[in-house]
Amino acid sequence: MYQFHIADDHPLFRNAILGVIQLHYPDAKVTQSTNLEDTISALEANGEIDLLLLDLHMPGSSDLFGLVMVREKFASVPVAIISAIEEEATVSRAMGHGACGYIPKSCTPQLIQKAIESIMNGDRWLPEDFKNNLHPVAEQEKNLAQKIATLTPQQYRVLNFLREGWLNKQIAYEMGVTEATIKAHITAIFRKLGTTNRTQAVIMMKDF
Repeated sequence: MYQFHIADDHPLFRNAILGVIQLHYPDAKVTQSTNLEDTISALEANGEIDLLLLDLHMPGSSDLFGLVMVREKFASVPVAIISAIEEEATVSRAMGHGACGYIPKSCTPQLIQKAIESIMNGDRWLPEDFKNNLHPVAEQEKNLAQKIATLTPQQYRVLNFLREGWLNKQIAYEMGVTEATIKAHITAIFRKLGTTNRTQAVIMMKDF
């Protein structure tokens, strides 16, 4: 019996994926999550998931953070990206960081079914328009991804606030914690990224 996990905070698309799976894999077990933290917990609780369908952007994750974290922590779990983003650079980066498929949310249910079937058969799947237009990921970005994957979702959230120029007290208020907690997160971020200050961390993140 196949086991799928759908990680997406949009209920309409989550239900669309669920409908495709239930139609073509009626005996499959399907679990769901709406943020990165719950997704990680689901993967920790179940080591038998055959395919993770992961949205690029949901609470706790933006850009490729969710993907690189999952690939670092759960290397044996196949990950197919589901996303509204259909830019060549994003698709190339996602595949370069270990995704086994990239399913745009504009795909029809029939195409989604075809994509899932192809991936379950051990193939990589991309829309036809992207198959001959992928670009390799730079070694520098791969090395950075390994460092970023060591951050917790909370630390990654703090890092994104730093990228936007927020002050510690603003971040603390937004996250509902003390400034001391934010300072501890920032110290851990600097250690994991190999930087010593905000400017270095922000500049480094421009490459990701």
